[in-house]
Amino acid sequence: MSKTVVGTFRDHESAERAVHALEKRGVPEKDISVVAREHGHVESGHPEGHMHNLSSGIGWGSATGGAIGLLASAGLLAIPGVGPILAAGPLAATLTGAAAGGLVGGLMDYGIPSEESKKLEERVKEGDVLVMVRSDNPEVDKAKDLFHEHGAVDIYVH
Repeated sequence: MSKTVVGTFRDHESAERAVHALEKRGVPEKDISVVAREHGHVESGHPEGHMHNLSSGIGWGSATGGAIGLLASAGLLAIPGVGPILAAGPLAATLTGAAAGGLVGGLMDYGIPSEESKKLEERVKEGDVLVMVRSDNPEVDKAKDLFHEHGAVDIYVH
């Protein structure tokens, strides 16, 4: 049975390292989602203020390599209550189809309870990067440990 592990990271470098570690463990890119607020531009791979711009994913990915495809494929979406975000992976498709429900609605579609979804949306509003992965039961604890190891602030499993 597949579960969803979701976490927020204070900076895009930590999120990217977590994504790269997941890919290195053999988690397919199609099972990983990344969402971040789009704001301003990024110089030399560092965010302006606390906001992150995943459209600079190629700049991010140059350090780790493996995450380039996922992060560079991020698309810009306007989410009510959050503003412009960049999203990649299966959650991006859900958000595109349910923009009226916002990020909370998209997360709830993945089985994340309303209160946790609201907290995660707040984190994204504040500039954190959300990373989500679908994993089989034996891999869930490993994914959770990877998130923790790479600095995830909030980690939920559903």
